[in-house]
Amino acid sequence: MSIRVSRLLVHASAVALAVAGLALGGCADKAKSGGTPSSASPEFPVTVGTVTLDKRPEKIVSLSPTGTEMLFAIGAGKQVVAVDDQSNVPADAPKTTLSGFKPNAEAVAKYNPDLVVVSDDINKIVDSLKALKIPVFLAPAAATLDDSYTQFDALGRLTGHTAQAADVAKRMKDDIAKLLKDLPQRSKKLRFYYELDTTLFTVTSKSFIGYVIGLAGLENIADAGNTKGEAYLPLVAETIINANPDVVFLADAKCCKQTADTLKARPGWAGITAVKTGQIFSIDDDTASRWGPSLVELVREVVNAVAKVPA
Repeated sequence: MSIRVSRLLVHASAVALAVAGLALGGCADKAKSGGTPSSASPEFPVTVGTVTLDKRPEKIVSLSPTGTEMLFAIGAGKQVVAVDDQSNVPADAPKTTLSGFKPNAEAVAKYNPDLVVVSDDINKIVDSLKALKIPVFLAPAAATLDDSYTQFDALGRLTGHTAQAADVAKRMKDDIAKLLKDLPQRSKKLRFYYELDTTLFTVTSKSFIGYVIGLAGLENIADAGNTKGEAYLPLVAETIINANPDVVFLADAKCCKQTADTLKARPGWAGITAVKTGQIFSIDDDTASRWGPSLVELVREVVNAVAKVPA
């Protein structure tokens, strides 16, 4: 399986959120005036899934680029002491050589974390950290928008930023709803091919990115051959050429230098509708593989691409 694919692999009730928001009101005001919320917050102890924290964590390690973005977005950035080598947003996150692809519990333990956030249980990192008495929260790749919002809520409660997390999730919901509402109406769905790398690995609607593009009203050509319900599939050129997609999304523009010209130069591809009409769009590699705050930008990129295709 390609590195591109590996990168992709890798609500509490309204009443609870409202109560938590009121509890944090004083802390938020104090933060605005330059103070720091007390670790003895009334929100703690807190239990989320299998994780129980007696007090607000002050030394968080994130081994997930999405987790890192979420933590900083909800105001928990000052509590983060280390992030993995793939976390590049925000730019001032405390980036280290820690690997999210090959996590090492002992290396993580050197930072004396009181909470670790991971997106995959690679190398049994969850059990390894638990054996060292280090709380670890597993936030796997989202399958739906609600999965993303749920993770915001969970991280908000675990870090003492429940109200901020709820605010971020609400803004995302509103922004995404507006973007989708403004899409042009079409009598027939556009059909698309999404390229992960030059081996023609692609996504189906069972993947998160495939699901997001589907929200924009597009039909995935890979779904026709997805008899086993897989999220990622290898295709062959003949299948793509015969499917004749109206739109092509390239997630390998940065890594593999793929462009409209390189596609046109491939044998038989010049006759594909998307190639003939120039409806080929690059999707930022990082944006496409994360389900945190950058999700809004992903939807925006898809919507903007669809809007450019003649009705």
